[in-house]
Amino acid sequence: MRLEDAKIVEHEIMGDPQLGMMRLVFKTEIAKEAHPGQFVQLKVSSGLDPLLRRPISIAGVDTDKNEITLLYRLKGKGTKVLAQAKPGDELNLLGPLGQGFTIPQSGTLYLVAGGIGAFPLLPLAQKALEQGVKVCLFWGGENQRFLESAGMHLWEDLGITIEVSTMDGSMGIQGTVLDLLRNHELTESGQVAVCGPMMMMASVNEFFKETDFEVEASLEERMGCGVGACLGCVCTLQDEQGKLRRGKVCKDGPVFKAKEVVWNATV
Repeated sequence: MRLEDAKIVEHEIMGDPQLGMMRLVFKTEIAKEAHPGQFVQLKVSSGLDPLLRRPISIAGVDTDKNEITLLYRLKGKGTKVLAQAKPGDELNLLGPLGQGFTIPQSGTLYLVAGGIGAFPLLPLAQKALEQGVKVCLFWGGENQRFLESAGMHLWEDLGITIEVSTMDGSMGIQGTVLDLLRNHELTESGQVAVCGPMMMMASVNEFFKETDFEVEASLEERMGCGVGACLGCVCTLQDEQGKLRRGKVCKDGPVFKAKEVVWNATV
């Protein structure tokens, strides 16, 4: 884990400006330590407003250039302030933080994404491909404009199998990503990684419950410190005996075994 001022290399809008999808690249030593599924706590301005850092998943790592890529969507005061930063500016980063995904060594890696939940799955796909693992993405979004603005070209550049669904049927099948899964028979062994809205991930966990697939889920919660001290991102977990415990999304996660998460907990 490092705390450092990192220089912005690139900062650009992705796709339709009205959708507020942004790509941000930093030159930072964090690239040497980052693992798929981890995140950084980013101070979005040089001042004290906003006071709290913003957690953003690492969506790409280039160790040769010492660069990490963050993808985010404009939503709220913090990201709107962040969007004003320009290449050449420096912002303070804390990271890499949290527990990431398990990197498969064989079989097929099935990625299941809802909306911008695709962002933290990108480096996992890249790492799996480096290991010679076959990767297949199931991605559900609002419509074609959303998927294209949220980085469809980044996935296409990987050369993997991509199956999509949209709520209006403008791209792929009409429906949710769960409908997409139901339309495909997953005959190859492997593991599953999912990220997206909580209800969607709960449904995906239920879908795979009676199978031999190991499912890992990346949770998203509001965070204060990002290191497990403030207890602002607590979730409920259970072991194989059904014993409940509290977990910190920032420190124990954000990636958990999906079967350990109590999806209907209100914590």
